[in-house]
Amino acid sequence: MTGQDDLDRLFEVMADPYRRGFVERLCKGPATVTELAAPAAVQLPAVLKHLKVLEDGGIVVSEKTGRTRTFQMRKDAFVTLAAWVDHRQREMNAAFDRLADLMAEIPEKKDH
Repeated sequence: MTGQDDLDRLFEVMADPYRRGFVERLCKGPATVTELAAPAAVQLPAVLKHLKVLEDGGIVVSEKTGRTRTFQMRKDAFVTLAAWVDHRQREMNAAFDRLADLMAEIPEKKDH
């Protein structure tokens, strides 16, 4: 997969508000499926499907101990996204710097 494919997949995975909510919760620490499902207004099978999408998308990892499955964030979950945003930010800042340089070359008009 290319970096663009990874980025596309990440945006697709994170497009759902329930999945974003699970990610927000998991950023605070690991949680069981039951803990994640409690505040969600969806049935447990739907929660499991969302968590599978997050896991398949490389955002979370899970571990099963007995009958309990616990999810946690992957440490590198948003590296691709962070790099993409950082690159866009640097491009935008460079464009503003060029604009500021051009504006500095324009002589100011006197009002009198």
